[in-house]
This record gives sequence, C-alpha cells and structure tokens, in this order.
Amino acid sequence: MKYLLIAALLCSTVAFAQMPQGGSPSLTGKISGLIIDSLTRKPVEYATVALTRAGAAKSTNGALTDNKGTFKIENVVPGKYKVTVSFMGYQTKVIEVSTSAQKPDANAGRIILSPSANILQEVAVTGEVLVVENRVDKVVYNAEKDATVSGGNAGDVLRKVPMVSVDQDGNVSLRGSQNVRILVNGKPTGAVAASTADAMRMLPADQIKNVEVITSPSAKYDAEGTGGIINIITKKKEMSGVSGSVSGGLGTRQNNGNANLNINKNRLSITANFGGNSTWPQTTETFNSSLTPADNILKVQTGTSRTSRYGFRSSGNVSYDFNDYNSISSGITVGQGRFKTDGTSLSNRFTNDDLSEAYSFDNLNKTKFGGFDWNADYVHKFKTQGHEISLAGQWSHNNNNTDFSSLYSLESLKDKTGENDATNDEYTVQFDYTLPVSKAVKLETGAKTILRDINSTSDFYTSVNNSPFAFDNDLSNVYTYNQDVYSGYAVLSFQLPKGYGLQVGGRLENTQIEGTSANAKLGIEPISNSYTNFIPSFAISKTLKNFQSLRLSYSKRIQRPSLQYLNPFRDVSNDQFQRQGNPDLSPEVTQSVELNYSAMLSKTSMINTSVYFRHTTDIIESFVKSDTYEGRPVSLTTFNNTGNNNSVGASFYGSVAPVKNVTFRGNVDVFSYKPNASGQFENFAGSRKTYAQYKAFISGSYTLPQNFVMETFMIFNSPRRTFQGKNPSFNMWQLSFNKQFLNKKAKIGLNVVDPFNESKHFKSDINTAGLVQVQDFSIPFRSFGLNFSYSFGKVNYNPQPRKKRGVNNDDLKQDGGQNGQGVGGGN
Repeated sequence: MKYLLIAALLCSTVAFAQMPQGGSPSLTGKISGLIIDSLTRKPVEYATVALTRAGAAKSTNGALTDNKGTFKIENVVPGKYKVTVSFMGYQTKVIEVSTSAQKPDANAGRIILSPSANILQEVAVTGEVLVVENRVDKVVYNAEKDATVSGGNAGDVLRKVPMVSVDQDGNVSLRGSQNVRILVNGKPTGAVAASTADAMRMLPADQIKNVEVITSPSAKYDAEGTGGIINIITKKKEMSGVSGSVSGGLGTRQNNGNANLNINKNRLSITANFGGNSTWPQTTETFNSSLTPADNILKVQTGTSRTSRYGFRSSGNVSYDFNDYNSISSGITVGQGRFKTDGTSLSNRFTNDDLSEAYSFDNLNKTKFGGFDWNADYVHKFKTQGHEISLAGQWSHNNNNTDFSSLYSLESLKDKTGENDATNDEYTVQFDYTLPVSKAVKLETGAKTILRDINSTSDFYTSVNNSPFAFDNDLSNVYTYNQDVYSGYAVLSFQLPKGYGLQVGGRLENTQIEGTSANAKLGIEPISNSYTNFIPSFAISKTLKNFQSLRLSYSKRIQRPSLQYLNPFRDVSNDQFQRQGNPDLSPEVTQSVELNYSAMLSKTSMINTSVYFRHTTDIIESFVKSDTYEGRPVSLTTFNNTGNNNSVGASFYGSVAPVKNVTFRGNVDVFSYKPNASGQFENFAGSRKTYAQYKAFISGSYTLPQNFVMETFMIFNSPRRTFQGKNPSFNMWQLSFNKQFLNKKAKIGLNVVDPFNESKHFKSDINTAGLVQVQDFSIPFRSFGLNFSYSFGKVNYNPQPRKKRGVNNDDLKQDGGQNGQGVGGGN
C-alpha cells in the first residue's frame, strides 16, 4: 500500500507537469528585482513597484516588495516597460526593462533607492538586521546574524531562541514543554523522530540561516501539542550562478565542519550540503541512589565512563520551474551518528542500613543511528495571485541500533550482551489547495495520509559463571507497531477593515493503531485502537500604529508519542537502573489560549510579550518505579500518561541598541506547573504544589573597528519539575570574538564556554512515598574553540521566491537525547 502511494505520487507529479494548461494566456513571463537602500545597503521592505508599458500613461501591473526587499510581477506579455519604484522618504526611481518571446523573464537586478534630500539633512541611517524578528504568526531568530553560534551545532543555536530551552542532555522544550515538533526546512526528518538531541548535534550551526517559532499554529498544521512548532531553516541562497561556503571549528570539546554548494541557472536549482561533528572522548562521573521505604532497601551506584560521539548530515535537492505555473522538486537528506560509552561502576545494596551486597561491573554501550528522508512535490499556480494546488510526498527511513555488554564481578549475576535494531518507516502523501476568494478572504484546504511502520528486534545473550554466551529466548523479542493517520483541514482567513485580521479553521484526524509482540512471555499485550479528533483553531489580530500588533489565539492539539517513547525494548545493561518504552501510550491533548503584543521601538529595537493559559490531558512523562528483574529489585524508568496539568505563563523578549555599535537582547519565560496525577499514578506522585519555573537568557554584542565583533551570552534555567520530582537546572556563560576579512567573505573567531567551570554537576530528584531516588552526573564543560567560515562564488541575486514545497509531519511527541550523554554549547 505504501509503495503504491509513493508510485502514484510520482506518476501524478510527472503527469501534472506535462499537462497542457487549458485556459492559460499566450506566452507570458515575469519581471523581478531587489530594492536596496543606498546608505545602509539593506533591503527596502514594502516599496511600491509599478509597471508601465512603454508609451503608455498608466501602469498596467505592479507589486510590493517583501520583507527581503524583493518583488516579482507575473503575467507580463513580451514588450518594453518602465519600472517605477517609490517609497516614503526616498527619491522615486525609474528604469527600463524589456522582455521577449525568447526571454519572457527579466531580472532588473539591484535597484538602489536614495533617501530624499530633506531626510539626508536630518538623519544618517544606520543599523543592522535584528537578530530576532517578530512577525504576525511567528518569532524568527536570525542565526546567521549572531556571531556566537559559529562552531557549534543546532542545539547551541536553539538555546538562544526566545521561548526555547535545551537542557544538558539536548532535550528541547518550548515554554517549558517538551511536547514540541522540530522541522527542518518545513519538513520532518527521521533522525529527529528517533532522537531530537542526536539529530540536533548532527546539524552544524553554520548551516542554519534562521529558526522560526510558532506557538499557535492554525488547523493547517498537524497536531503540534503543548509547545508548538520549531522550524529550522538552513542556508539556501536564491541566486543565479554558482556559490558556496565552507566552515568549521576545532575545540577542546568538539570539532565540526560544513560545506554548501548552490547552483542556480535559469529555472534549474541544485543545492548540496555536507556537515559533520565529532567530540573528543570525555569522562563522566555518575552517582545513583534509590531507596524503597517499604522494605528499607537502598541501592547505591557510583562509576566513571568514557564517552565519544560523531555524526554527519548531507542533503541534496533539485528543483525546476517549467514556467510560471508548474514546478517540480525532489530532494534527499542522509544522516548518521554514533556514540560509544565504556565505563566501570561499583554497586552496593543495603538492607536495614547493613551492607548486604557489593560488586563491580564493566559496561560497554554503542548506539548507531541514521537514515534518510526522500521527498518529491509538484506545484501548479493559476493565473490569480495566490491561487495554487500542490501535491507532495515523503519517505522517511530511520534505523537505531543499540549494542551493549555488561560483565559482573558477582558470580550469581548473569553476564549479558544484547542488541536492539529499531526501524521506523514513514510514508506521507499530502494535497493542499489555496483559493483567494477575494482580496480580503482566503481559503486553504487539504488532505493528508501518514503511514508509519515501526519494527523493534531485540536479541539477548546471557552467561553464568563464565560459561559461553547463549541466546536468551525469554528476553528476546520482535515487536511491530503500525500507526496510520488520515486527516483533512480547512482554514479561512479574513483581512478586515481598520487593521483587523481573522482566521478560523478546523482539522479532522483519524488515527488507527496496531501493535503485536512475538514473545508472549514478556506480557506485552496486542494493541488495536482507533480514535478521531476534531482540532479547531481561531486567531484574531489587530495592527496598531507605529509597528505595533496584538494577537489573540485559541488552538487545540493532540500529540502522539514517537519511537523512543513506544519502543518496548528493555535496556538491561545496568542491573539496578533500567529503561523501557511503553507501546500503550495515548496521545496528549492540549487546549491553549494566548494573547501576544509586539512593537518595533526603532530600526534596531523591539519587544515581544505574551500571556497564555494551557490545559493538557494525558500528559506523557517519564515514570520511575520500583520493579524486579530476574528476582532482584531494580529502578525502572518508562513512560506513561500520568495525568493533567493547567499552566499559566508569560514571556518577554526585548532587543535594544542604547548606543552606536552596542546591542542588548534578553528573554524571560515564566510558567506554572502543578502535577495532577490521575488513577494509579496518584500513589507514585510527589509534591502536589504549584511550582513557578523559568527560563531566561541575556546577551550583548559590541562591534569594534576593523570588523571585529565581541559578544557575550548567558543562560539561566530553573529545575524542570515532573509529577515525581525535578530534573536538573541548566546554566551557561559563553564569550565570542570574531573578525571578518576578505571583503566580509571570510571570518575567524574564538568561542569560550564557562571558562571558570571545568565541569558541571546535574542532579535529578524523585521523592515519593514509594521511592526516593537521586541521580547525579558530572561532565567536562569548560571549552575553548576556534572557528572559521568562507563564502565563494560570483552570483547575481535572483529575487524569485521559491514555491512552497514538501510535507509537514508535526504530530509526534519527541524524546530527547541519551541521559547525560553530552551537552552542547561551544567547542
């Protein structure tokens, strides 16, 4: 069925692209260009561009420049034209442009606008593009404008994005919720579905152009859950010609490299990228204790381990515009990573305060993950601006292999080796249709199918008293899990008088789940479930004077668990502290209301603030309980729908440039968390207080003469509460020094992370009536690193924006990285 869907997509793509377009006019083309301020050399937004036929008195067509200063006028018949550009405070500019049947498209190139004389006498215009921009439906962090991200990875970039936090393990959360979907260029990736933290480590920071944060998506998006959507946009220059860049970093903690190549010729565009990273081996010290008051048994484990990791990500994309109405695109992304941990631990067990058992064990753990995402799409545009249909498909394949061995000094304990091969195939077909009903009304509708196949094969081998290892039939298993989602949506947008905007939408999703286990001895019950959810959305906005805006929104979302939450493979590499997924999980359901206010105070200063309320049912959280394994007491971490939560929060972001060449930015998020465990989990809950949690950062930059830039950046996070206890807080200080040269095509810099902290401790606590547990690990943290970048190529700017491509699967709750296995932030 899945392969037929993909084949149908390809056939329809070719068929649509080759279909004659009935009703299309005779050959037409387009005229495009880029408007630049003569003083700042920055794009001029919302300038008016009028097109007039040579010899005519009135304009026949026109457009406004977008937020990048580009414009495009379509449906232009061959001939000679005058292009007139005007904007308040600037002198009007007129140029001549010609098109022909042989060359129906014309690129006017860079059109320079000069401020009017009275403006020049009053003010000298200076300033840079804001690092953080507030737009109508999202907040955008322009990573390429921030010098401190050089030499790091995507996790380091996300730590600097408003409302986003990344903990010491690489787990990503938005407004305190890890229920967030991460996309790359608007598309899901198999690597993120397997492990968010590891996927972010594979993506170099120098490859990231900007990050979009959408806290209240419309019904057009898949169910995004409590937090929202984080969309990472990589660098892909829309230029004609050949261009590229190379960058890299060498440091005391991690090393990375990245290369980009862009080829754009007429209607053909080819892009390619390769990036990778590796860390030096690091020694981690761990301390774990677990007390069960009912039997007064205390387990204490201390140890050290040596960890190393690497990862790479490569991608390529080819797109072709047949004409103004039809285009196709296809691309593939391939990634792979591995981390290896080799450690020795000492375990003690106390019964009624007396030492009853002591032994050591050696543990070797290797995890290798990787896969690919292949996508193809077709877009057809009609004569009316904004009227279009698109058909897209994607195949994501991801594999996660875990091998381990545990050798014990205690003869009564079985030595173990094992391997788990988990694969996740995801097939998606998506159809979207956009219809401008009038100048003030727009309809968006579409349908989508996501078919997910998950397979987990676990093989265990055991040995007693140094005997040869033998296959263990009682532990080994093959588990298959299928999740199919069928959905449709409709969204209406209205541009109302006096600066008001209204958007209403609804989405209907049907989910069908099947899960079976091949080993009945493990007690994993078969699953067969189907449920339907209606997901409404509503937003009303008001544009005020002086670049101010208000927005009130409501959304309801569901969030399905991903592979890391579902995989029933039990990690028994540690005889006292074990981990297992839960295939019986239900999706979270969240309803949220948000009021947002933003204002541009000046060209270099802005504020964005919001207050929100969210109600979440069936929260998916990690759940630690006392269990037994082979007749011995263990502490087992799994995942469950633990209960409900009501949260009230507020966030504030501000950017200000008090004096020339100095900029300060800061963000504070404060939100409440009150655990409300339900059913059986009430007996396992800790405190039922209401907790205030926060995440904050502050940064400052100073531009020195000769293209030197100095920046500092600090993070402050409170401990993250759970219904059983709390997870570690995370704080960090970073310094960066950079210099540009070779006409700003090259850059070299120095990054310093926490120079006064050689290592950091991260402590988690669980305090319930049935279990008291403490986990503490320390890792090397202080780092120094050098980074560089160089751009090459002689190109001409091509302002034609690329058509929307690809699919968005943003409905899965993601698990983060491996506990204690590496922290981003610097080299």
